[in-house]
Amino acid sequence: MSAVSDDAGSVSSLLADASLPGIVDVHTHFMPDRVMRKVWAYFDSAGPLIGREWPIRYRADEAARVAQLREFGVVAFSSLVYPHKPDMAAWLNAWARDFAARTPDCLPTATFYPEPTAVDYVTDALDAGAVIFKAHIQVGDYPPDDPHLDKVWGLLADASVPTVIHCGSGPTPGRFTGPGPVATVLARHPQLRLIVAHMGTPEYREFIDLATEFAGVYLDTTMSFTDFSEATQPFPRDLVPRLRDIGDRILFGSDFPNIPYPYAHALEALRRLDLGDDWLRAVCWDNPQRLLPIRLPNAS
Repeated sequence: MSAVSDDAGSVSSLLADASLPGIVDVHTHFMPDRVMRKVWAYFDSAGPLIGREWPIRYRADEAARVAQLREFGVVAFSSLVYPHKPDMAAWLNAWARDFAARTPDCLPTATFYPEPTAVDYVTDALDAGAVIFKAHIQVGDYPPDDPHLDKVWGLLADASVPTVIHCGSGPTPGRFTGPGPVATVLARHPQLRLIVAHMGTPEYREFIDLATEFAGVYLDTTMSFTDFSEATQPFPRDLVPRLRDIGDRILFGSDFPNIPYPYAHALEALRRLDLGDDWLRAVCWDNPQRLLPIRLPNAS
C-alpha cells in the first residue's frame, strides 16, 4: 500500500476545501475473494471489455480496502457484485448480505441475472434488507428488457429500491448496451429507480435526457470527467450546464478499488467542472442520503 499511503491526506484536503463532511460512494466493489481476483486478472489482461491498460491502484485484501475507504472519509459505500452467467446471483447475494452484516458502513447490496429464479432470490434479498442492486449489462451480456426481468423490475419499482446499472457502451460496446433497452424498461416501469453508472459513458447526452424525462433516473459520476476517461471518451462541454439542471440526481461513485488513479482525482475532476461547492456537496453527500437509508456514524 506504499503507493497510496498519501492518498487519504489528498482526499481530506479536498473535503476541507469544499466544506464536505464526508463522502457517500454508491459505486464500490467488494466481492468474494476468488471472484475479485478473477476481476483483477481480467483488468490485468486488458481484455476486450476494457480495451486498454488499466492498472488497479487499490489492490489489497478486503480488510485493507475497507480501512482505506474509511480513511478517505467515506461514511457509506456499496458492495456491487454482478453475475456473468446463470445460477450465480443468489450465491453472490448471500455473500454480499454477510459482508454488509459485518461491515456496518456498507449498504446491503444485491444483484440479479435474467433467469427463471430471479424473482425468488430478488424477493429474498429485498426481504433481507437489500437497499441497492447492481446490474451489469456489458459483463452479463443480457438485454435489460429481457422478459425474465420484467417482474424483477416491477418488484424493485414497487420497493423504491434503486439499481446501479452499467448500461452505457463504455469503455467498449456490448451487444445490449446503450440507452434504447433502458428506455424500454422505463416505459414499462416509469417509477423505477435506476442509477446509470459512469454517467452513461459514452452516451452521456441520451442518458441525461432519460434523467430529465424520468424522475427515478439518477447518474453516478464513476470515472467520468477524470483524465483517464477524458482521454478516450470525453464528456461534451456543452452538457456541463445540464449537470446543474439535474444536480439533485447525480451521485458520487468511484469504482474503488478498480481505478487506475488516486481516489482524490475523482473528486478533483468534479471540482474542475466549476459547478460550485453546493453542487459538489449535493453529489457526494446530500443526494445519496435522500435516495438511500444511510445511517451516519454519529446518528443516534
